[in-house]
Amino acid sequence: MDARKLSALFGLKWNPFLENIPVEALCKTPRIDHFAWRIEDLVMHGGFALVTGDVGAGKSTVLRLLADRLSALRDVVVGEVERPQSRVTDFYRELGHLFGFAVSTSNRWGAHKAVRAKWQEHIHQTLFRPILLIDEAQEMSAPLLAELRLLGSTKLDTCTIITVVLCGDRRIEEHLRTPDLAPVNSRIRARLVLDAETPETLGTMLRHLLTAAGNPALMTDELQRTVCEHAAGNRRVLMNLSNELLALAVAKNAKRLDEELYLAMTSAEHRPARPKPPTPPSRAKSSR
Repeated sequence: MDARKLSALFGLKWNPFLENIPVEALCKTPRIDHFAWRIEDLVMHGGFALVTGDVGAGKSTVLRLLADRLSALRDVVVGEVERPQSRVTDFYRELGHLFGFAVSTSNRWGAHKAVRAKWQEHIHQTLFRPILLIDEAQEMSAPLLAELRLLGSTKLDTCTIITVVLCGDRRIEEHLRTPDLAPVNSRIRARLVLDAETPETLGTMLRHLLTAAGNPALMTDELQRTVCEHAAGNRRVLMNLSNELLALAVAKNAKRLDEELYLAMTSAEHRPARPKPPTPPSRAKSSR
C-alpha cells in the first residue's frame, strides 16, 4: 500500500500494522518495562537472559524495544547477532565484526583470547558489560551456546564479562533443558515468557498503534473488539487481520474501517477461489 494514499485516505503517517514501524510507536507493557530494567542491572554484572513464547507473540518487538533502550545508555555497547545458525568459527568472525576488531579463526584459542581481551578492556574503561542480542536463538547449536557460556566466564566461573539476551520460540526452552545445555540454562538470570494475550491487552496495543500512526479513529470500537477476539491472543494474527482490512479499505476508498468491511473481507466472494482440479487428458480413440 502506497504511503501517500494511506496519508490521503486516512491521515496515517505509516501503516501501523507492519513490522517496520518506528520503535517509538511500539507498545510497551509493564512486564516488558520490568524485564528491560532487569537487563539494565545485568549490564553491570553480566549473565544470560531469555525471551521466549509462541510464534507471533511479539518476541522480536521486545528485542527492538530493548535494543533502543540499552543503546541510549552511555558507554553501553550493544551487538545484534545476525546469524545464530553459524558454526563456532563463523560466530567468532561475527563477534569481531560487531565489536570492531579482527579475529583469526584459524586458531580457536587465539580467537577466544582476543574476544575476551576486548570485552575485558571495555569493562575496565566503562564498568559495563557488552551486550549481545540474539534473535531466533532456537537456531543456535548446542556447541555454539556452550562456547558462548565459556567465552563469557572468567576467574573460575566467578565473573561474567558479557550480557547475552537469547530470544526464540518454545524450541529454545526444549534445547536448554537438555543435559548438554544445563549449564547455560542454570545461568539465565531473567526470563520473559510471552503467552497468549487477552482481547483487552490486544485492544490496548491496537489503540496505541492507531494513535501513534496519527488516526486513533481509524477503526470503529466494534471492529476493534471483533478483530481482538478473533486474533486468538496472538499479536501477529491481529496485525495480519488488521492489515487485510486496511488493504480492502484502500481498494474500496473507504474512509474508516468498520464491521461491514470485516464482513466483506470474510465473505465467500472475497476468499480466494479454490483451483479446479486439472482435467485428465482425453484418450484418443484407436482406429481399427
